[in-house]
Amino acid sequence: MSGMWGNNIRVSIFGESHGNAIGINIDGLPSGFHIDMDKVMVEMARRAPGKSPLSTPRKEGDIPEILSGYFEGKTTGTPLCAIIRNSNTKSKDYSKLKDVMRPGHADYTGAMRYDGFNDYRGGGHFSGRITAPLVFAGAICKQILESKGISIAAHVNSIGSIKDKSFLDVDINEELILSFKGKELPLINSELEEAMRQEVMNARKDMDSIGGTIECVVLGIKPGIGNPFFDSVESTLAHLMFSVPAVKGIEFGKGFDISKMRGSEANDEYYLDGKTIKTKTNNNGGILGGITNGMPIVFKVAIKPTASIFKEQSTVNIATMEETKLSIEGRHDPCIVQRALPVIEAVTAIGILELM
Repeated sequence: MSGMWGNNIRVSIFGESHGNAIGINIDGLPSGFHIDMDKVMVEMARRAPGKSPLSTPRKEGDIPEILSGYFEGKTTGTPLCAIIRNSNTKSKDYSKLKDVMRPGHADYTGAMRYDGFNDYRGGGHFSGRITAPLVFAGAICKQILESKGISIAAHVNSIGSIKDKSFLDVDINEELILSFKGKELPLINSELEEAMRQEVMNARKDMDSIGGTIECVVLGIKPGIGNPFFDSVESTLAHLMFSVPAVKGIEFGKGFDISKMRGSEANDEYYLDGKTIKTKTNNNGGILGGITNGMPIVFKVAIKPTASIFKEQSTVNIATMEETKLSIEGRHDPCIVQRALPVIEAVTAIGILELM
């Protein structure tokens, strides 16, 4: 089972979408760190469902219950364990899905991997609901990083064909990051918000779904963090990004577009800003040789369209080994890009703290 990750900050996730609870165990946190639970709850609310027409109507409080590793408002240094109880489940909506495989979901691969013993209700352990404990852990890691002058933020880079500006093309500062606070669709160009909402609602009207991209930045990180090859900043973050359901791609800096450039364009030339070495461009996303160069870390992830759609699709009943048709019922997001934002920020914070 691959429910554990990390060497310095070790996390272990557990639970199923329609089980009693989901949760996480975090080992390696420093002792004596004051956790601002109000800030943690802000992050939990960002990911929680049922807030707008852009997401599933399933409502969950997503209130973490800390079982250990936390005393009088501070970390004890021992493993911190928390659970989040599932309170709004409708398991009967999934009764016919035990044998009928949903296209785009992990139903078939999960059944093959676990010999049919996996909990299929709501996707079980494969569900995006399991990202709630990751957001809890990431919220704590974000606070620790903030105490070291490091901040993490993400914006919706695109939904469908509607595309926002990139962090690489603007001045990334605290004012810009603060402008994202409290917004369901944080954008550099806020004038695009209505067009993005309409893109999602059009997909919902068509009984379909839509995907997009999220761009994330790490500000304030010093040069010299990370390692070449297997424990590079890129490989560490990429490992965590692909642990988030629906992430299908990642690129750092200019990413795939850098392949179209010449070296003279792609190279980030150095200059002195007082006694600080900076680069004129950030095409490499703040990372060279797997190690931070002091510029903001910038990367982008691709989020696939929500697999659960109401349109009829072709599939197979693995019990009878017959082809069949399936119209998915239940409560589903027409787009999960906006709810994935705090998850991407959370796992970034876990990864950066691990590297530091």
